[in-house]
Parts: sequence; structure tokens; C-alpha cells
Amino acid sequence: MKLVIITQPQFFIEEDRIITALFDEGLDSLHLYKPGSSPLYFERLLTLIPEDYHSNIVIHEHFYMKQEFDLAGIHLDDPDADVPQGYRGKVSRSCTDLSKLKDTKKKSQYVFLHDIFDRQQNGSSESGFSESKIHEASRQGLIDKHVYAFGGMNADNIRWAHDAGFGGVVLCSDIWNRFDVHSQVDYNDVIQHFQRLRKLAR
Repeated sequence: MKLVIITQPQFFIEEDRIITALFDEGLDSLHLYKPGSSPLYFERLLTLIPEDYHSNIVIHEHFYMKQEFDLAGIHLDDPDADVPQGYRGKVSRSCTDLSKLKDTKKKSQYVFLHDIFDRQQNGSSESGFSESKIHEASRQGLIDKHVYAFGGMNADNIRWAHDAGFGGVVLCSDIWNRFDVHSQVDYNDVIQHFQRLRKLAR
């Protein structure tokens, strides 16, 4: 099962080093998501990440950078959005509605199915879908290797996602909450936690 990490919405000093270290540890894909940020900052971050890893990075805006930096593809956060005119390459999309999942898959390399779990609050998480709905969607072939679970994913539910038939999980707060962008420079906790997640995803 693939592990995908989506970036923090803000840029920070150690970000390129952490991303590079995560790729060194076997990260499958990074989604570069910085809504509303200047393309200049995107370009700076990408130039600091080794070129060998650019083919594993997907960008959510400033789509011209896909070709400029030879990135893996682009991601459309709206499942109904059209591919930019003239674009040729891989496209992934987000989806929040199981009834739209089949059509979204047809026009995507893979799909992030959002709200599998809500954001963690007070050490617990609440499912955005009932477990029976997820397993029924899997039985019907809606959930397969082209659908990645997104929303509250962590070490406690990776195996659940695997058993439910998802092809990957999208990690965000479970990774980035282990590093304080304002005060830390040591990111060993992030890397060690990712190593644990890799073992769970096998």
C-alpha cells in the first residue's frame, strides 16, 4: 500500500530537508499543497529537493511547474474541475462523495477519498463514513488500488485502510504534528514515525 504525504499549507525553513529525508526512507509520493502561495516559494522549495525525487511530487496549483520541474503530475481538488487546457500528463483528484467516486476514478490516475476519519480531537477520531459503507464500496469495486484514504489517517488505522481495499493512505497531521515549524530544527521524530508507518503499510 502506498504512503502519500501532503505538505503543510505554509512553507518553513527545514521543509526541504525533511521532504528529502522522507524520500530517502521510501516515501512513495509527496503532494505539494500550499493554497494561495506565490509560485516563487514553490520554485524555491523544488530547487532545494534533489531532482531524482521530482518525479514523485504532485502539485495542486501553478500547474506549469509540472513540466518545468518534471513532476509526477497535478492534483485537482474539485472532482468536477476540467484539466487545464493543453495539459498532458497524470491527473489525480479529490472526492468526498461515494456516489461520484466511480466517475472520478475514470478521469484520474488515482483519487483521494476525503473524510475517511475526521481530524483527530482529544486523542480520538470519528469516521466520516460508516465502516459498512466503506466495505460495501470495496465489495462493489469502488474502492481499489486507485483510491487513497484521506482524513485522520495514522498508525492506528493504516491496517484498517489496507484491509478495506484502499491502494494508499494520505498522511498530513500525523506526520507534521511531530515537528514545530517555529522552534524545532531536529526532525528525527518525523523520520522515525514515518519508518514505523512504512512497516505498518507493508
